[in-house]
Amino acid sequence: MENNKIMDKFLMFAAKLQGNRFMSAIKNAFTALLPLTIGGAFFTLILNVVLSTTTKGISLAKLPGMDWLGQLSPIFNAANYATMSIITLGFVVLASIELGRSHGRDELGVPVIGLSSFIALIATTAVVTAPESKEVVQVAGVIASKFTSATGLFLGMFASMISIEIYSRLANSGKLEIRLPDSVPSNVVKSFNVLFPGIFTITFMAILGFVFEQLVGYSIFDAITVFIQTPLQGVLTGLPGYIVIFMMTTILWMFGIHGTQVLGPIYTASMLLALSENTEAVLNNLPAPNILNRAFISVFTIPTGAGITGGLLIAILLFSKREDYRTIAKISTVPAVFNINETMSFGLPIVLNPIFAIPFILSPAVSATIGYFLTKVGFATVLAYDVPWTTPPLLSAFLASGGHIPTVITQAIAISASILIYIPFVLLANKQMVMEEALVEEKKEI
Repeated sequence: MENNKIMDKFLMFAAKLQGNRFMSAIKNAFTALLPLTIGGAFFTLILNVVLSTTTKGISLAKLPGMDWLGQLSPIFNAANYATMSIITLGFVVLASIELGRSHGRDELGVPVIGLSSFIALIATTAVVTAPESKEVVQVAGVIASKFTSATGLFLGMFASMISIEIYSRLANSGKLEIRLPDSVPSNVVKSFNVLFPGIFTITFMAILGFVFEQLVGYSIFDAITVFIQTPLQGVLTGLPGYIVIFMMTTILWMFGIHGTQVLGPIYTASMLLALSENTEAVLNNLPAPNILNRAFISVFTIPTGAGITGGLLIAILLFSKREDYRTIAKISTVPAVFNINETMSFGLPIVLNPIFAIPFILSPAVSATIGYFLTKVGFATVLAYDVPWTTPPLLSAFLASGGHIPTVITQAIAISASILIYIPFVLLANKQMVMEEALVEEKKEI
């Protein structure tokens, strides 16, 4: 009974989390950012495996007569900077739009106010070393890439949520509207109606940043980095914390709640930052530091879908005697190749199915552990390139690793382990079918 109460409270909390406007805005903003994250990974991949003459791995430009490809590097360096290095700015704009819509504010100025509020919280000077004299100088009127790249995502979340919440409440209250004559065009009236809410919001954010730094001795960016971002990243980029968070997503899935959408906003920023650090390291011919990152999720935690249901699909086709299961598995084969498993989750179903609950929760944990330790010992390589979540298994490992075949083999081993985990439960389902048929026959005789 006590366990049921705990689970009920957990599900209630998850439902509230899923309906929360801030979590929803963060989730939708990260989804809309896919062109930047995937594009940045693609440009980095091209730089390293096609154009680089100095990379430690394979590269087309290192082949005889192909070194001319290196002359194209500036194009893809620029494209990479235009995606991965401004990802926080894109997030702030998109999250501001989403939060504004949740308050009924869809004017074009909303993302501008969010972006201005973010910039009001960051330093606009940078310390640089002069290339010729090697003198260290301070340059004013610039924004360091640490604020605009993935490192600034947590501050971007804070700035967009606080600023658009303040702005929307002020604008919706109507107390700061400017009354203009009826002869003034409606679009001009609308702009003036939000003029003072926008000015007040940006001013408030600038004051907040100044007062915080004077009182605490840290800028808000540094405080978030030291007290929130670094500890959270430490938990999520360690194997125990990583496994716990993804076991929670599968538990939610078992109750028909999209666990990835509910908990995604909690871990996405840390995982994206870890991947960004790997990508930057690879660009500089340094070892990628973070085994656990966003690409690792796609390759070793959710290949074929949440719960690695491709393992269940294969186990059913090999060992199941239930025609209903086999029919659903056949229908689900093509979607599973592209990591879509709703036909299995709701058609079999896996949701609220006590037989498949254990392997559904266990398979991602085992797969991630295999991927982690085979990377740790050096058989697989640390993943440094983001891949679309619909990329088929094996191909996803190939792309995310920059063409490293042992990593592809590692993913195959991990998926095979999920098949082995699901097999006993498929056999148990066969016995359940026999028992159900016997019970039906008894009822007929009565």
